[in-house]
Amino acid sequence: MTILLTGSSRGIGAAIHTTLTDAGATVIGHGTRSGIPADFADPAAPAALWRQALEQAGGAIDILINNAGVFEANPIEADDWTDQWERTMRINLTASAELCRLAVLHWRQRGTGGRIVNVASRAAYRGDSPAHWHYAASKAGMIAMTKSIARGYAGENILAFGICPGFTMTGMADDYLASRGGDKLLADIPLGKVADPAEIASVARYCALEAPASMTGAVIDVNGASYVR
Repeated sequence: MTILLTGSSRGIGAAIHTTLTDAGATVIGHGTRSGIPADFADPAAPAALWRQALEQAGGAIDILINNAGVFEANPIEADDWTDQWERTMRINLTASAELCRLAVLHWRQRGTGGRIVNVASRAAYRGDSPAHWHYAASKAGMIAMTKSIARGYAGENILAFGICPGFTMTGMADDYLASRGGDKLLADIPLGKVADPAEIASVARYCALEAPASMTGAVIDVNGASYVR
């Protein structure tokens, strides 16, 4: 089982990499610190990453996990608001979409089926702060895309799953927690704690390796009941 995992060098991605490797899967990582380098702000990067990963995999990738993303503040007063909106959309949503497209085409050509796991956010459903419209919109788009893929290609055994974490103790969330007052945010989480990356990784492993085919299109929340639907 060969898996392409984006954003694998730290945080949730690093935990997913470890969990899948421990399960016996071959994981081809992508990231800024390890794996195949690709800057998703560059429109050419997703296709280049796919080509390199496919070559490294010997011509066959079985599972795609889109985890890479950015969480950058973009206040509405900012002069470059539109540029920052488009940057986040490019990295979080468009790059993931391009990789999903390449994966679906690859599996259809092989006739083997495959699995996509898209790591989104609870922001896809409940929104985010006034400085993070773009982040919430990108993650909502990822979930809509996941469901569209699931509905469109289930008959070809191409399955798609979404994961919506809440706050997770990674470098990306640390700054946000500090800026919003960690105690107040924790008070909004009934479980009383921020998720650990290993918890998200266990769900990603299940979706990638174990979830029954009839679960395709499912979105799993991992947010300590801070948002339920």
